[in-house]
Order: sequence, then structure tokens, then C-alpha cells
Amino acid sequence: MDKTFEKLNLKSIALMGSLHRNLQTIAIAWILVMSFACGLRLAFSATEFVFGWSAVAAAVPYFLVIASPVAVLILLLRVFPADGLFAQPEIRLARYGKWRELSCLEANSHPLFGTTGMMASLVIGMLINVPFRSIEFLMAIPALGSHPPLWFSDLFTLMAADLIVMNGLYITAFVMAIRHVPWFPRFLLLVWGVDLCSQLAIAQLVAATPNVPATVSTALSELLIGNLQKVLISAAVWLPYLLLSDRVNLTYRRRVRVG
Repeated sequence: MDKTFEKLNLKSIALMGSLHRNLQTIAIAWILVMSFACGLRLAFSATEFVFGWSAVAAAVPYFLVIASPVAVLILLLRVFPADGLFAQPEIRLARYGKWRELSCLEANSHPLFGTTGMMASLVIGMLINVPFRSIEFLMAIPALGSHPPLWFSDLFTLMAADLIVMNGLYITAFVMAIRHVPWFPRFLLLVWGVDLCSQLAIAQLVAATPNVPATVSTALSELLIGNLQKVLISAAVWLPYLLLSDRVNLTYRRRVRVG
């Protein structure tokens, strides 16, 4: 059993090392793939495209879907440098268990420090959530075109804004995790809360919007339910880990378990 865990840990170390080295490649691949996918979505819009300002306005949300995660990634990699030392929050929220505080040097030199092991699964999951969520949006929501009905324009804007904001928040959590920012665990909890509230609020707005065709309402409902399920499952699986894991407590809270 120990050998199995050691092999898995070594694989996670190699995987996270590769992830750190290839962030630029991942960003370029994202731009290329999503540009193609958004182009396909625009080619099959809900209404006919008439070239002009209305066509530009219909394309802007897709540009933001493509560009915003990369912009957030680049910005936050500068805000949180790889060799940075970040202050701990003044108020501890995770109080369960008995812990001994460590200095920065003690924590950084500890064998458990870092985003390997089980933590690698959480980090990669946050990153993968961005393309999965974006593809689901493209599959469920047609492009506006030049003359969409008002109800569809409002719903599209709402869903696109939700996607752009949540992608930015998950990328922020991802960067905070790989740069060992102490605020990461509580920030991820905040992101889950915002995600849940936004999906519930959008569901109420969709239900209250008149003249929405049944097919559109069904597609939106499936998308919202899928987002809710993913958030609830993620929180149920990872919240206990964020509170109790020795690795998380060492890496982000600079403390080790006593006894």
C-alpha cells in the first residue's frame, strides 16, 4: 500500500511539474480550440447575421469567453509570484484539530509542502472546469445573430456573463492554489458559494421570463442543473479535505498536526 501511494505521489509531482512548465502552451491551446468552437457557434446563430454593429455586438461575448481566462491567468501569475511569501489571514476559520504553527522556512522545507498528492486532483479539476463549462455553454446556448428576440438577448447576456465571471473566479482559485496563497481555501469556498447563488438566481430569472420556448427553457434548465450538481459534488468531496488535510494545512496555513 505504501508503495502504491508513493507511486501515485511521484506521478502527481511529475504532473504538477509539467503543468507549471506548460501554462503558456495550455493558454495558447485554449485560445485556438475555443476560437474554433466559438466560430462554429457563431456560424449557426439563432437569427441571421447582418454584418454591422449588431454582428460585432453578437461576437463580443465570445471574445470575452476566450480572452478573459487567459487575461486573468497572466495577471494573477504576476500578482502572485512563484517565490512570493504571503501573509496568513489574521482570523482562522479552520479550527478543528490541534496544530502547531510553523515559520515560512519550516513549512516550505517540509516534505508535504506543495500541490502534489490529492491536492493535484483538486488543482487540475479547477482548471479543467473552465473548458468543460465553456463547451457546455456553447452547446446549450445558440449565438444571438443580428436580430434576436428581446427575451433571448437578455437570457444570453445573463448566461454569458455568468460563464465569464465564474471562469475568472475558478482561474483565480487555480493560480492561488499553485502559488500557495494562504487565502486559497476560503477563496475557493467563496467561489462555490457564488456559483451556487448565481445558478439559483439565473434559474429564477429564466422561470420568470415570458415567451421562452420550451426547447430553450429545457436546454437552460439542463445547463443550470448540471452546474449546480458539479458545484455541490465538488464541495461535498473537497471541503472536508480542505479542512483536515495535513498537506493543505501545511501549505496554506503553515501548521502541522500535533500528536
